[in-house]
Amino acid sequence: MTNSTNCNNSLKWSYNVRLIQVIIYATIFPFGAIFNVLALWVFCCKLKKWTETRVYMINLVIADCSVVCTLPFTIYFIWNEWHRDTLCFTIQSIYLINMSMSIYIITVISIDRYIAIKYPLKAKSLRSPWKAALICGLLWVSTITGLNIKQERSEPLCFQKLSTEPSTSVLFFLIFIFLIPLTILSFCSMHVIRSLKKRMLTNPQENKLIEKAIYIVFANMIVFIVCFSPVQIGMLARFVMEKNGVNCLAIQKIRTFISVTACIANSNCCMDAICYYFVAKEFQEASSFCKPKSHHSKTNQTHTS
Repeated sequence: MTNSTNCNNSLKWSYNVRLIQVIIYATIFPFGAIFNVLALWVFCCKLKKWTETRVYMINLVIADCSVVCTLPFTIYFIWNEWHRDTLCFTIQSIYLINMSMSIYIITVISIDRYIAIKYPLKAKSLRSPWKAALICGLLWVSTITGLNIKQERSEPLCFQKLSTEPSTSVLFFLIFIFLIPLTILSFCSMHVIRSLKKRMLTNPQENKLIEKAIYIVFANMIVFIVCFSPVQIGMLARFVMEKNGVNCLAIQKIRTFISVTACIANSNCCMDAICYYFVAKEFQEASSFCKPKSHHSKTNQTHTS
């Protein structure tokens, strides 16, 4: 029991680790707030037509804004080693729910994009703003319900895991909030890129636009992998270490790695607003060139007449 207590105490973040986290979060907060408020203004006020992309983007921005709003509390909790209470549980719930929703909506956007590019004729019946709103509503309900059930409640400090007991919730997060979305995102992105490259051969006059769309999709996928992979790998490594009874020093090192990579994951709330603004803009144009030639020519005739 004494060894376990000593180990738990040694797993508290050091002053330097807490300082690094506070500096990074204090940098992310103003940029995240500015980018997401601007994105919300653009998608809510500047766009005239309601599209499925607009619905998804507004939900994504709301999720990212909510994550950004938790950062000042996170800074305070980390710096003061705040003990778990009602306020901590509320902030932690808001953070987890909205971070997960951000990942899910990114995944749904990739599916929506895949349908629009790969199956342009079926897209009209499969895609619509009200269907997008329904999907987002179902995601919000299922995410709030699922994460409230799976959230850890036994840890003494807010936003910290001090016990060396392996937590099954790590596997839940790894599978349902990282691996499944990553697989779907990668599959959809690669197929979209392949379809757009084929279209470049048949539509050489639109090569620049399609090429730009390809770069954006690829960059979007890379941003997701870079932001979320390190922290998930760290969490899995810690789970394996705890399962096999590895010593405290090794767990402390991986815990420091997780705390730094979690900051990288949180920076995604800034990047989403930039990446998906360009995705929404470019893909409205690029997808029009992925429609069958007969349909595309009819559209052109309509515009000219």
